[in-house]
Parts: sequence; structure tokens; C-alpha cells
Amino acid sequence: IRLVGGSRCSGRLEVPHGNTWYTVCADAFDQQDAEVVCRELKCGAPVQVLGAAAFGKGDAQMWTQEIQCKGNEYQFALCPVSLSHNYSHDNDVSVVCA
Repeated sequence: IRLVGGSRCSGRLEVPHGNTWYTVCADAFDQQDAEVVCRELKCGAPVQVLGAAAFGKGDAQMWTQEIQCKGNEYQFALCPVSLSHNYSHDNDVSVVCA
């Protein structure tokens, strides 16, 4: 996973799948998801979860699954997912970690 458009510990969330990076929609992304992102990136605790493409719209493909972390996972890839709705880059999620 990576944060793009800010610093190492803040920016638009992108997740890898195969050889492709995907942007994540803010609709179902919450504090528990951010806990796992910040932990995996070794960036401390999450300070903010922002929608509306706060760090710019991504040009990667959209991740089409809803992420449902419990908050205690040590890796983002271990979080459960479910099918989701139609998303657009207008609502790419961004995370700001401490």
C-alpha cells in the first residue's frame, strides 16, 4: 500500500493487486481501516480520514471492493472485503497519519 500526493505518511491511498495500483473510495472507509494503513506504513496513529479526493484524484483504476478492517490487522491485505457500489475518483480516500 502507499499514500500518494502528500508525504510518506499522508496522501491518497492506493493498494496493489497484481502489477496494478488501485485507488480506494472513501464511502465505506473508516477509522479502523486507517489504523491498519498507518500501522503498516509505520506512521503512527491515524489523524484524519478524508474523502472528496483531498490529495487529488487518482489516475489508477478504482478498487471495487469495500474494505472492512477491524483495526487490529497488521497488514492491510488481511482486511476482509465485500463487493461494493460504483465509485468514482471524485471520492478517493486520503489518510493523514501522525
